Formats: sequence, C-alpha cells, structure tokens
Amino acid sequence: MNAPIRPPEAAALAGIHAISAYADQAWDQRIVPALTDYIAVPAKSPMFDADWAQRGLLDRVVRDAAAWVESRKVAGLTLEVVRIEGRTPVIFFDIPATRAEAGDTVLLYGHLDKQPEFNGWRKDLGPWTPKYENGLLYGRGGADDGYAVYAAITAIEALDSQGIARPRCVGLIESCEESGSPDLPAYLEVLKARLGQVGLVVCLDSGAGNYDQLWLTTSLRGMVSGVLKVEILTEGVHSGDASGVVPSSFRILRQVLDRLEDSKTGELLPPSFHCEMPASRRVQAQATASILKDELWKRFPWACGADGAFSLPTTTDPVQALINRTWRPTLSVTGVDGFPDMGSAGNVLRPYTAFKLSLRLPPLVDGNEASLKLKALLEDNAPYNAKVTFHADGRAGALGATGWNAPDLAPWLEDSLNAASQAHFGAPVGYIGQGGTIPLMSMLGKSFPQAQMMVCGVLGPKSNAHGPNEFLHVPFGKKLTAAVAQVVAACP
Repeated sequence: MNAPIRPPEAAALAGIHAISAYADQAWDQRIVPALTDYIAVPAKSPMFDADWAQRGLLDRVVRDAAAWVESRKVAGLTLEVVRIEGRTPVIFFDIPATRAEAGDTVLLYGHLDKQPEFNGWRKDLGPWTPKYENGLLYGRGGADDGYAVYAAITAIEALDSQGIARPRCVGLIESCEESGSPDLPAYLEVLKARLGQVGLVVCLDSGAGNYDQLWLTTSLRGMVSGVLKVEILTEGVHSGDASGVVPSSFRILRQVLDRLEDSKTGELLPPSFHCEMPASRRVQAQATASILKDELWKRFPWACGADGAFSLPTTTDPVQALINRTWRPTLSVTGVDGFPDMGSAGNVLRPYTAFKLSLRLPPLVDGNEASLKLKALLEDNAPYNAKVTFHADGRAGALGATGWNAPDLAPWLEDSLNAASQAHFGAPVGYIGQGGTIPLMSMLGKSFPQAQMMVCGVLGPKSNAHGPNEFLHVPFGKKLTAAVAQVVAACP
C-alpha cells in the first residue's frame, strides 16, 4: 500500500523534525567523542607556541578532523589538507550540490587552533582534560572553535539524509585564527578559483546572547594588540638609594596610558579611535537589551558578591552595556613583564615595566591606521625622556585587525534565519554585536562583497572562551547545527 501523501506543511514539519533528530544523534554518537579527543591536544596557536611546526600538534588536530570528515562518506565529497611552506595548514573540502539549479556556493568556516591554558580552572577541570557534565563539554577549544568542522559536515549530512536539496558547499578550516589569521589571505588567494561564487558564508566562530534562540552576529570589533615598554635604567637599583631621584618606570607608564584612557571612566580619549554607530545597529541593540536585560552584566564572575551584587559594572543600562562592548573602543592590559614574582620581590627599583595591551576598536575603524596612531600617541614626548616603545603584534600583514559590520540581510536570509530559530528553538532569531575580533570576516567581506553572512556560534553566557572553565553547551550546539542545515537548504 502506498503511503498517504502529506500536505506540504506536514512534509516540511517532518523534515525539520528529522533534521533535528539527526543532529541530536550525531552530536551524542560522533561529535562529542571527537571533540573529547580534540580538547586533549594542546594545539596552541602559533602566537602562543613558537615551535608549533616542530611540535606537530596543530598538524595532529588538522589530520584528525580531516580523517573524521572523510570517514563520513558524504556523497561527492573531496577533501585536501592544503599546505603553504612556512604557514599553518588548512582543510579545504568540496561537496557538490544536490539540487538541479545549484546556484551560489555556501562557504562554511571554522578553526582548530587554540588559546593558551590560562589559570583559575576548577579543581576537577583543566584546559587539556575534557569533561562532559550536565550537557556541558569542558576544556580548551571545544567551543572556540573545534566543533565547527564537525557541526558543518553534520548539517550537510542531515539534509542529504532526508533528500532535502541544497547548493554546493565548501569548507575552509584554518589553524591560526587565534593568532589573527595571518596565513589566511595567502590561502584565500590560492583557493580563490576553487571556492567559486560564494553566496553565503557560514562562520561558526562567534557567540550567543543566551541559549534559548538562534543568534546572528551583526558586527565585530577590531583590535590592536602589542607591548608597551618603558625603560628608565639599564639595571635594577636599591629603591632606598634611588627612589625620589629616579622616576618609577611604572609611574611613567601610567602617565603614558593617561594619554589614551580616562582611568576613572575607561573612556578612550582620542576621537580617531571612535566611530558613529549606525542607527540600525542601535535599534537592534535596544531589541536585544529587552531580551537579555541585566543578564548582560550578571553573567560575569564578579569578585565581590554573587553575580555583581556588590561589584558594579561600568553601566547597568542593558542598551548601553551592549553598545559599550560592541561599538565603543576599550583598553585591557592582558600581560605584564618586568615584575618579579611576590616571593622574589626585593627592595629594588625596577629598570623597566612592560604591559601587553589589547585595544578593541569599533567595527568601522581601520585597524592598521589605529595601530600607527596608537604608537605615535604612546611614544612621542616621553616623560623624563624615558625610553618608551610600543610594538604591535602585527597580524595578517597589518599592524592591527579591522573589525566588521555585516551587510544588510537579504530577505531570503532574514526569513530563513527566523524560521530556523522558531523551528529549532521555539523563539525568534536574535541580533547581537560581538566585542571580539574575527579577522577572517573583514577578509571574506572584501573577497566576496556580494555574499550574505551567517556568523553565529556556541559561545553563550559563562562559556568563557580564552579563560578558565571554557565549555561547549552541547544542547545548544545540537540546535545550532540543525538551524544551520535549514538555512543552507534555503540558500538560493
């Protein structure tokens, strides 16, 4: 007996449920085990491991991921680990379209390199000791961004398993994103012809405002990072003999930073580091603030009181908090040098003080120009004629990373994002700017100016990428994978 013909709405609903079920099973049976192995490998990005090539750990996670992809036997898939001498490797895979009119290509992006260990991990956790607990997979790199290649392939498999037509899909998985993607432009050039006409970029390296809906990243900040060093002596001297005559290198460094930042408010002083926030982004921030409310600041691990009960953020206005972390420049000191540890700190006036600076820039400020202006601001007319130097890290052929503001959404993408969020989360899609930097996005924006951008990820509240106790929220990852599949199928 022939099965009854279902109406289109029922068939579509059945397809959505099947995609979701496929993603759930894949995560439980294949992705979580693969990520558990991946987390155990300390494959730090080249910026944090100068001997990465000799150590072979980046090569290992690339090989493991490539082998996993090939083992899935996706129809028509071809995969190559592409290598340019002296650069970190990338995975490139190509899967032909299953629809009659193929249309544009979908490019799926992720990375496999990791941030360093950091300290402060919970006693039963560690960066390289994965632990799966209550739906959370703890360890460095699982959420940022090891899961991406596995989720991307699973999304394609979910569609193919249901016979749902889709366009051609290619994957680009790099291994130096945490160093600013310095090798990526060379690979984009080498692979340009093979990438084809890209109509949609799916970047799985971003964050989420909560775990209750699909979140689309609308903007990313840029960044200038580097070392500010103040030298006043050639060697340390007795502080009782010299203090009061020799100025403290730390005090000079504070004076120099006062040119850049108002220490009372945290406001960056040079106008050139600011830009106008587009009106549409302000409207989106207001809508997002109404969803997240005070969770925007309560989510952080405040030192005094529970969830900020006594320690206070720079603002408790959720709209302003969103703007501050996405469209305002901010300065952080992320490392120091020239200081002995406490147990070895004698009465010595130190010869120099050095700070590692991380200057986050609004999305529309050019990172290279900002780096040059920052260097001049910090070095010129040094107090006491001290030796003041600022050396930018220099990433991807530039001194700073430029941020990114997403292009206007095409109607088909806006509709499909909302439909996918409703189908798999039961809530509308949310729009949020991210304070972090993904240099790739500005590169891809230039390489594929007509492409639509779906930038999303699993880094939601308390997931703590780059810090201690980083985790991947597996239930969210399952739903995100299914949502990506649905959007890919809708790509014209």
